[in-house]
Amino acid sequence: MEEKQVAVVDVIKKGMKHKIIIALLLTCSLSFSQEKDSTNITYKKRVLESVEVDFLASYYKQDGIHSAVSGGKGTEDLTDVTPTIVVAVPLNDDDILTVDAGISAYSSASSSNINPFDTNNPSPWQASSGASQSDALTSLVVNYSHSSDDRNTVWNAHLSGSVEYDYSSLGFGGGLTKLFNDKNSEFNISANVYLDTWSPIYPKELQDYKSNGNNLNGGIFNNYTITGNTAYNPTKFSFHENKNRNSFALSLSFSQIVTRKLQFSIFLDVLQQQGLLSTPYQRVYFSDVADSFINEFQLADDIERLLDTRFKLPMGARFNYYVNERLVVRTYYRYYTDNWNISSHTMNIELPVKLSDKFTVFPMYRYYTQQQSKYFAPYEQHVSTEEYYTSDYDLSTFNANQIGFGLNYTDIFTNAKVWKFGLKNIDVRYNYYKRSDGLDANIVSFGVKFVQQ
Repeated sequence: MEEKQVAVVDVIKKGMKHKIIIALLLTCSLSFSQEKDSTNITYKKRVLESVEVDFLASYYKQDGIHSAVSGGKGTEDLTDVTPTIVVAVPLNDDDILTVDAGISAYSSASSSNINPFDTNNPSPWQASSGASQSDALTSLVVNYSHSSDDRNTVWNAHLSGSVEYDYSSLGFGGGLTKLFNDKNSEFNISANVYLDTWSPIYPKELQDYKSNGNNLNGGIFNNYTITGNTAYNPTKFSFHENKNRNSFALSLSFSQIVTRKLQFSIFLDVLQQQGLLSTPYQRVYFSDVADSFINEFQLADDIERLLDTRFKLPMGARFNYYVNERLVVRTYYRYYTDNWNISSHTMNIELPVKLSDKFTVFPMYRYYTQQQSKYFAPYEQHVSTEEYYTSDYDLSTFNANQIGFGLNYTDIFTNAKVWKFGLKNIDVRYNYYKRSDGLDANIVSFGVKFVQQ
C-alpha cells in the first residue's frame, strides 16, 4: 500500500513495507536557547538538561482484496505491532547521544501465501500456516549531535542497522542545521546512505520448478495435482543474481517565522535507488499464458520485475498559524514524482486545541491521490512479452483518506515518577485509513516521555 512507501500508511514498502507505521508515531524535538551575544557568553544553557526516555508503540491492522503476493488478488490482511524505545543522553552542555531501538513484529495472511501449499486447500483468500506468515524487523539507530556555543549551528551523524528474515540494512549519514536572523530563520541539509541486502525467497511453485531442473518432478508437484493447464511451464522465471539495494538521499529544508502567529517551512528531497528494487515473492500472471491451478490457488507465471534504478523527488511545504492561546492550525502539502511515472499529492491538516495547561486534543485529516506507475497492471493484464511488470496496487492509481484524533497530556512539573524518572508527557493517537482500491486500516499509536530527575 502507498503508505508503506511514503508514510505510515501513505509513504514507503519493504524497507517501505515495514516502514508503513512510522509516519504516525510521535516525533520528539529539542529546543535550544542561548544568550544573544555569542562573543560575550557568561552562562550557557545545556542543550539537553538530563536523560530523556521515550517509550513508543503502535498497532496497525489492515485488510484489502489486492494482494501483491497473489498477483493482484486475494487477502491483504496484516497486523503489525511496533514497540520502540528512544534514549537521549546529554554528554555535556553541547553534545547529545541518542539511541533508538525497535521491533516491528507482523503477521500477514498475504505474505503467508508465498507458500500456500502447506494446507489441504490452498487459496489466495486464506492464510497458510507457513514460516512466512509472520516476521520481525529489528532496528537500531545511534545518533550523535553537537551544538555550537551560540546554539546557531547544530551538526549530527548517525549509524543505523536493521534485519529481518529476508532483508538487512546498514545506514549512515549526517546533517547540518544553521539558525540566523535572531533564530527566526533555519536551514537544514542532510545526507543519508542505506546499503541493503536481500536474502530472496520466491513463490513456492516457482522455487520448486526451478530447483528441480525446470520440470514438475519433486517438491509440491509430487503432493498436488495441477488443474487447468496441466503443462505448467513458467519459462520467464529466473532467480535474481543481484541481491543488493542501495539508497542515497539528500534533504534540504528552510523554515521561517514570518510573524508572531505565522511560520512556514519548505523542503526538497532527492533520492536515488539502485539494485534489486522489485520484491522477489510477489507473483505476476500473464493474460497470454494458460492458467494452471493447485486447488483454488493459481500458479505464478513469473515474479514482479522492475527497473534496477529509481529516482524520487518529493517536495512540499508546511504552514502553521497560531490562532490564539487555545488553537493552532497546522497544514502540510507534498508533491512527489519519480522516473517510474508515479506522481502523487498529499494534503494534511491538524488542529491542536489546548483544553488546559495539561491537555491538548488534535483532530486531523489527510488526503492522498496517486497516478500509477507505467509498469503496473491489474491481475492478468500483463503479457509475457513485456520486460517490466507488477500487479502491486501500491503502484496503482488510487485515492486515500485518513481521519484521526489525538490526545496529549503534559505534566509540566513531572510530578508523576517512575524510579528516578519523572513523567513529562503522554501522547495517544488513532487514525482510520481508507483507500479507493478496497484497502483500509486502523492505526493506534502511543508515546510516553520520562525525564531523569
